[in-house]
Amino acid sequence: MAQQRDSGFPGRDAIVAFIRAQSADVGTREIAREFGLKNADRVELKRILRELAADGTIAKRGKKIHQPAALPPTVMADITGRDSDGELIATPTEWDEEESGAAPKIRIHVPRRPQPGTAAGVGDRALLRVEKPDDSEGAAYRGRVIKVIDHARTRVLGIFRALPTGGGRLIPVDKKQAGRELNIANADTGGAQDGDLVSVDLVRSRGFGLASGKVKERLGSLASEKAVSLIAIHAHEIPQAFSPAALREAEAAKPATLAGREDWRDLPLVTIDPPDAKDHDDAVHAELDSDPNNKGGYIVHVAIADVAFYVRPGSALDRDALTRGNSVYFPDRVVPMLPERISNDLCSLVPGEPRGALAVRMVIGNDGRKRSHSFHRILMRSAAKLNYAQAQAAIDGRPDDTTGPLLDPILKPLYDAYAVVKRARDERDPLDLDIPERKILLKPDGTVDRVIVPERLDAHKLIEEFMILANVAAAEMLEKKTLPLIYRVHDEPTLEKVHNLQEFLKTLDLPFAKSGALRPSLFNRVLAQVKGHDSEPLVNEVVLRSQAQAEYSAENYGHFGLNLRRYAHFTSPIRRYADLIVHRALIRALGLGEGALPETETVETLSEVAAQISVTERRAMKAERETADRLIAHFLADRIGATFQGRISGVTRAGLFVKLSDTGADGLIPIRTLGTEYFNYDETRHALVGTRSGAMHRLGDVVDVRLVEAAPVAGALRFELLSEGQVAPRGRKREPGRDTSKTKAKAHPGRTPRKKIRKPGKSNSGKSRKGQSWKA
Repeated sequence: MAQQRDSGFPGRDAIVAFIRAQSADVGTREIAREFGLKNADRVELKRILRELAADGTIAKRGKKIHQPAALPPTVMADITGRDSDGELIATPTEWDEEESGAAPKIRIHVPRRPQPGTAAGVGDRALLRVEKPDDSEGAAYRGRVIKVIDHARTRVLGIFRALPTGGGRLIPVDKKQAGRELNIANADTGGAQDGDLVSVDLVRSRGFGLASGKVKERLGSLASEKAVSLIAIHAHEIPQAFSPAALREAEAAKPATLAGREDWRDLPLVTIDPPDAKDHDDAVHAELDSDPNNKGGYIVHVAIADVAFYVRPGSALDRDALTRGNSVYFPDRVVPMLPERISNDLCSLVPGEPRGALAVRMVIGNDGRKRSHSFHRILMRSAAKLNYAQAQAAIDGRPDDTTGPLLDPILKPLYDAYAVVKRARDERDPLDLDIPERKILLKPDGTVDRVIVPERLDAHKLIEEFMILANVAAAEMLEKKTLPLIYRVHDEPTLEKVHNLQEFLKTLDLPFAKSGALRPSLFNRVLAQVKGHDSEPLVNEVVLRSQAQAEYSAENYGHFGLNLRRYAHFTSPIRRYADLIVHRALIRALGLGEGALPETETVETLSEVAAQISVTERRAMKAERETADRLIAHFLADRIGATFQGRISGVTRAGLFVKLSDTGADGLIPIRTLGTEYFNYDETRHALVGTRSGAMHRLGDVVDVRLVEAAPVAGALRFELLSEGQVAPRGRKREPGRDTSKTKAKAHPGRTPRKKIRKPGKSNSGKSRKGQSWKA
């Protein structure tokens, strides 16, 4: 029976139990009705709900209340303080409060004698093993420190600006610190020159005036090439230099020989990559199956660089690779996971050179389904190095000197096999979002030349499908052998996100009737209805935002976006640590020789690795996105006052975010500049709506804007809206979850803007290299 207060008011536990028992979100009205509360009790109820949301027991989105999202068993977290009992309190490092509500609290148990490397304090970042709280224990998770990843820092990264009188100012590169300059005394400049990227230790913080700092390290100059990506590298602490021990191991490595391998050097495998690729880690080949029982079927070979042969468990190379987690790709440079001796030489499948590889041979039926597969440790010799456009041009009737001789014996069978595989892919019906991805092309001096949207060719899709087939085969083989592995998982959307999407689609008169299990095909039917219509970009964007984020896990819960029960990353061990783990597991499972996964690796230990590399992956994505923002802000800095066409890419209470059509640059239109009337934030319609005129500015609308401010160091842009809003329908019933709080637009368009730059919205763009986008 629910606990009651003396006054008859329901206790916190009773309220929480009611919320958790509901299949959908509830509001204060439903809670009050359940417990028979009167209007006079609403103030106390709202106070209790605020407390529950603050400590993470419940989550709030607008006026709706629901259970907070659950944490995985292993999580990276930041230690933020102590509770009243002196215990350390942490919150997850990667947590989207906008999507999932307030971050859950983790109460850390600290043993009297902590193991080496686990002594944590406030401000540290640590890898934790957490347990879900029992209802009787309150809201906080219980956790213990597995390893301290980073200790608290009092250091700020920024650009040094010299003053004529000596000393200077530090302009922080972190958008959260924008406008908070530091004073650098003449004696504390450390020889920094105007425009240098520097690391500064905080000296003191005053109640009034600027805080002071002391230059600790000069990291580079903005006047030099590649300075913009250098900001992100240091801001996110992405390791650049390999340890001396790792470099010695790399230099001492010898090329793979035929010892312990099958000889596949006569099989004409080819690599198909972007034109600027330096590491060629996968090669493909296809041929008709000669088996009369598989008429019309194909044999597909996928060979992947044998990184596990060179990077052994526990070695210096292995430790450095795990710390990095993955390679990071910037427009002007690559920060590799492995030294160039390994990534660009010994493991790069260059034409004509013998290379060690781990290969999978897959038998494909004429229905496109994989009938069987087998893994082999081989010595291969690539027949050719092609790029996507080059391979596609040959198939389209425009072969060159390289592809001409390969067209009939190699390229046509590859495309024919892809046509067969595509049948099963279409039947599987994975999530089919159409989100254009832009690429920044640079001039020799490192500045932006232009921004393009590369055409998506059948050559891209061919490689993507063959890589997916190989990844599935790897997961299936390891499950069959009952070996632990790291899966690539993608959870289905939460009930809350599905409900919000349904409410949004109602405003477009688009049905989204969910019956039975949630499947990607439900979303695809919606996307098909808007294909070619003005609302297509809007619906694609909202459907994308309804999806969960893919991650790594030692426990399998499937890949929703690809509509696959089991999936692992196997095809890029040069640039992803997860793939290296899968290679080692296959070597151990099949007895393929040296470099196998140690017997000591268990589901528990791999859970820790999965949590760590999921964080490094998100770190890389954020660094890449911020670098693109800074490059574009530099590119547009001398075009203040110019007008552009764009599309509204985000709607918040702060204003509108707009993505420019030609460059993909994101910028903010503050709500105060929209006009003289009040604007309501309509969460259901993803819009700001004027209360007097009914003018509606909605996610996905095409608009004209004027650039009024650019802050290149922070990568921030601010726009002024030139387009009129649509007229919102009058008298419609207020949608569930709609926020009707009034936000006043305090200035007319054209008013001189304030100097403060707001933080641009998050980009949802992912990488499409080798077909491994957000969904893979």
